[in-house]
Amino acid sequence: MEIFFVFGRLVLSSVSNVFQKQLAHHGLHPFYIVATTYAVLAVLSLPFLFSSAFSHLTPSFWINVLLASLFDVGGWMFLVMSLSRTDLSVFGPLNAYKVIISMLLALVFLGEVPTAQGFAGILIIVAGSFLLMPPSSGTAQNRFGRLLLDRGVQARFLSILLFSIGTIFLKGSLEHSGPLETLIFWSLFGLPLILLANRFLTTERLADNIKNSQPHVLPIAAVGLTVFVMQYLTLVLLSQMLIAYTLALFQLGMLLQVFLGYRIFNEPDLLRRLAASLVMIAGSLLVLQVN
Repeated sequence: MEIFFVFGRLVLSSVSNVFQKQLAHHGLHPFYIVATTYAVLAVLSLPFLFSSAFSHLTPSFWINVLLASLFDVGGWMFLVMSLSRTDLSVFGPLNAYKVIISMLLALVFLGEVPTAQGFAGILIIVAGSFLLMPPSSGTAQNRFGRLLLDRGVQARFLSILLFSIGTIFLKGSLEHSGPLETLIFWSLFGLPLILLANRFLTTERLADNIKNSQPHVLPIAAVGLTVFVMQYLTLVLLSQMLIAYTLALFQLGMLLQVFLGYRIFNEPDLLRRLAASLVMIAGSLLVLQVN
């Protein structure tokens, strides 16, 4: 059953990214796109809120789910910002850096020093990154530098960092509740947080965004629905502590995103970016095999 959850989550994640990128291409602000997603999540959560009892939930649950919502809202903001500025076929393979960031967090907070195999995996992931950018007259170092200086890529790295921290608190909330309870309050707490972000971090008027989004109600609803189901599947997998196994299989999603970027958005360099993805997947699996 777990394998179906993993691949379901993988497909839904890619589908939601396609819709988010399309909405950004229609001129909607990334933060507003995230706000509409959380609005749909809140609507989907309300029936469960009124049909369930939550008196057994402990203060530790509320603290963890609130912090998870805070970091994940930030993660979604930077994720959609990245999609609005970066090819989907570049955005997807960058997911391999999640294992590097997780390793760095383990080093900083847990004192876990990476092994030689872990360092080798990191080098392979970085080597694969060179293939994501088109060749130029510059050196390979300049090629990698152009990747790191890309604003969309920087936003992707920030989203990965925030989601990685948020996962720590999601796991904490799951120690005191089930996946559905965590999903309900993760969704409901996220809505006011993203509305505050739209109020204070953007200059665009909410009324203008609402007017511009009216022709795109169905894609907005589709994003919210796919994220709702995707997050539930993620929480089920987290609750079963299949972290390394899940992360390893999630890496396959980058191949799907490269293909969707080529097929839907006419993005170039299909073969080179597929090759980059395969190299980065190999590096990711080498790192995850250590854990």
